[in-house]
Amino acid sequence: MSIKTNGFKVKNAKNTEKYALNECPTNIAPLYHSKKHYKKKLKKQVKKLSKLQQLLYGSNRYSLLLIFQAMDAAGKDGVIRHVMSGINPQGCQVTSFKHPSAVELEHDFLWRTNQALPERGRIGVFNRSYYEEVLIVRVHPEILEAQKIPVDNLDKNDLWEERFRSINNLERHLYNGGTRIIKIFLHLSQDEQQSRFIARIDNPDKNWKFTDADIQERKFWPEYQKAYQECLRATSTSNNPWYVVPADDKKNARLIVAKIMHKTLKALNMNYPISDEQRKLELQLFKQKLLK
Repeated sequence: MSIKTNGFKVKNAKNTEKYALNECPTNIAPLYHSKKHYKKKLKKQVKKLSKLQQLLYGSNRYSLLLIFQAMDAAGKDGVIRHVMSGINPQGCQVTSFKHPSAVELEHDFLWRTNQALPERGRIGVFNRSYYEEVLIVRVHPEILEAQKIPVDNLDKNDLWEERFRSINNLERHLYNGGTRIIKIFLHLSQDEQQSRFIARIDNPDKNWKFTDADIQERKFWPEYQKAYQECLRATSTSNNPWYVVPADDKKNARLIVAKIMHKTLKALNMNYPISDEQRKLELQLFKQKLLK
């Protein structure tokens, strides 16, 4: 049962205003026959990713940035933990972005995430990202007060368009420098979120994951869906597309994300550096020294 990823990609087209998030499924038919089959498929994908990661590091020409955005309880942590399970931790860095610190608020909205961009040859994972600035801040514009933005630039309509433009320019700049960006929106239904919240309450080991803030944020579900839709429309480009991954089935979501990663890395056609004749002679001299 092969996994086709193009169906989850938000196409970059002139008629993006017709893109409707509510027409995207939050659940699809299982991509596995059983739990055992799922584990086998995921293990196979992770093994392929591990080899490509070594090639990414060895070729040292590209870097990979994975961005995960989603509503609460969509399974971001689980996807990261399972899909990245076979990745060499020395070549990967995971950064979670929560409330900005006082220092971060003294800079522009892209500054704090720029500090965590992956080096060439490495994989960077953003659990939330600069996209929070056109999502949660759009739903809760009062957050802008702490960002000390000049009053002349606080026109709400222009502000979001300017931020979309800044994000697109940044991602274009990163792409030209060799960073390939995979942007994943884990698309969760409101009913499934409710079920997962209740499971957190019923399981003592997961009580710490649930707070009153989760209940409060659910009240803004329509506003968040609208903000995500506008964001996907404005920032999904040919080189840096968004993937809307159905997230009601956690196992499906992990398999899809692993496949997207594999397809992206495979398309780079990377090779290990080839030794020229001079280098080959040097290596033989080193070998002789080691043998002595």
